[in-house]
Amino acid sequence: MPSSKVEKRAAELRDVLDYHLYRYHVLDDPEVTDAEYDVLYDELVKLEDANPTLVTKDSPTQRVGAPPSDKFQKVEHPSPMGSLEKVTTDEALEKWHQDVCKRLGTSDVAYVTEPKIDGLSINLIYEDGAFVRGATRGDGHRGEDVTVNLRTIKPISMRMQLAAGETAPPLLEVRGEVYLPLSGFNALNDRLVAEGKKPTPNPRNAAAGSLRQKDSSITAARPLSIWIHGLGHREGLPADGHWEALQWLRDHGFRTNPYAERHESVESVAAACREWEQRRIELDYEIDGIVIKVDSFGQQRRLGALHDRPRWARAFKWAPMTAQTKLNKIHVRVGRTGALNPWAQLEPVEVGGVTVSQATLHNEEDINRKDIREGDNVIVQRAGDVIPQVVGPVLPHLKGTKPFKMPKKCPLCGAVIVKPGGEAMHRCPNRACPSRGLESLINWVQAAADIEGVGEQSVRRLWDLGLVRSLPELYRLTKEQLMELEGYGEISATNAIESIQASKQVPFHRVLFGLNIPDVGWVTAQNLARHFESVDKLLAAKQEDILEVEGIGPERAEAIAEWFSDDANRGLVDELRELGLRFEIGDELKPVEGPLTGNTYVITGTLEAFTRDEAAAALEAKGAKVGNSVSGKTTGVIVGEEPGNSKLTKARKVEVPLLTEAELVELLRG
Repeated sequence: MPSSKVEKRAAELRDVLDYHLYRYHVLDDPEVTDAEYDVLYDELVKLEDANPTLVTKDSPTQRVGAPPSDKFQKVEHPSPMGSLEKVTTDEALEKWHQDVCKRLGTSDVAYVTEPKIDGLSINLIYEDGAFVRGATRGDGHRGEDVTVNLRTIKPISMRMQLAAGETAPPLLEVRGEVYLPLSGFNALNDRLVAEGKKPTPNPRNAAAGSLRQKDSSITAARPLSIWIHGLGHREGLPADGHWEALQWLRDHGFRTNPYAERHESVESVAAACREWEQRRIELDYEIDGIVIKVDSFGQQRRLGALHDRPRWARAFKWAPMTAQTKLNKIHVRVGRTGALNPWAQLEPVEVGGVTVSQATLHNEEDINRKDIREGDNVIVQRAGDVIPQVVGPVLPHLKGTKPFKMPKKCPLCGAVIVKPGGEAMHRCPNRACPSRGLESLINWVQAAADIEGVGEQSVRRLWDLGLVRSLPELYRLTKEQLMELEGYGEISATNAIESIQASKQVPFHRVLFGLNIPDVGWVTAQNLARHFESVDKLLAAKQEDILEVEGIGPERAEAIAEWFSDDANRGLVDELRELGLRFEIGDELKPVEGPLTGNTYVITGTLEAFTRDEAAAALEAKGAKVGNSVSGKTTGVIVGEEPGNSKLTKARKVEVPLLTEAELVELLRG
């Protein structure tokens, strides 16, 4: 038997570890480092290994899974877990509000809104502050006992956090939603595809499948999380309403959603529903709507339920963000730098309320890693709520489909395609390839000059008609020529021409960015503009002068010097200058004061909701500086898909934090 001293120390360690898990997973405010936590955790493991009688079900060491189970037992819920009626319009929301007011005999009704997590509903039972059982929703009255698997999910509190002298409720039924973060969902699908297994079509299916594993060690290996959103049966809970209950739950160790809000009017509720339909891109988990509840518990009891569906709550639902459809063909587009970008032509399908017929495919390696094939049924997702992408195939493959291969010759000019060492992209090496001119024009109107009223399809049509084949021709375009394009009337053509002419005033660094100079992106263009201040100094610069610019190495300096020494390019600069474009620095590059002033970030890899240049511009608008290389002065490295190994290696070496795209969005929100 362990000594009383050992038993006391084990109890202390359990309390301390539970507290630090609460600080980390619930408050997002850890007080110790991971290494310091691990020291305490390892000490408890050693004590329990040496003294098995000390092991308790709620010990932090028991979150790693248990031996496989043959089946899940059915258990009764202390109170029914009713499903919610849904509304999808402001009119339906107002109609429900009027019904609530009529039944209560008053219009004095407050509501609480919370993001509706697209996950798996769970019921957690706590007795005297300790977690004793957890079950799925099931039919609302009986669910499956998944207690062993739930114990592996670290954000689920095994014991309530109680103040000194505080007594826990004798019985508390806590409702929540288990979910898989989007980052975990994408990683899981990549692994399943690599193993030749069927990918999961959406994060909800992935969460449900992960939680219902017979082997809880599999559940433990997946990054499941939970949001607690309500209560069922409760004894001795000092709360008069849902909003107050959420605060109590958070204070006592439960992970409640920070975006819950209380509203005094239904108009405020409707505004929140509209706002979150746009803002859900900011979250690292899927939400398919907003849950709306009458705040007062007293009013909830008076409203009651109909067929286990509470009259006091509704779900404002949006369209799903994933769907299945057929991939008809894989096309290849040649970008402005010569990179070959494959994309999918899809059988039109509605995803998130938008009809999608095209989706990004990144590159050949990514296509073959996921084993995406022409003619297959595939899972499509609107990544970041904006950009459609193919997640993977619906296995098994349809008969006759074959793995994708990148063409050996450029589809536009016929040049032999190359794949530089260490790069994921194939490239057309021909600098005279027609794609360079077309894609440069598209980049100019969409990113560099951001010309309203002239989009990609208009530029492609003008190119096909031979009306615009260069930047100077764009600025000589007439209203009459533009009206030859379908979709342009006199007013829209006039507005577009005015926007084109107004774009002559874009800053010098944006002009440099739009000139399609090799290896000159948004950040490099800004650094060149700051350093040389005018195009005349840049035209006169030698390679060694360009090497002095921040973030520019020998190869890039050589490419830039070569571009500015070319007679055709110098002629282009002269022509654009005569047309009135700006080729000198102004006040626009003066540092912006903002919440990120003093911070420096580096971006590597491909982002979903931004181009890298858009991300850099957004950071700079908040006062941050964006660099090309990682150093000890770098605040953080934002990592997209297929990041550069050298930047990641340097970041880890100098211990610079790595940020996901979701964390970038949160950073920009401030």
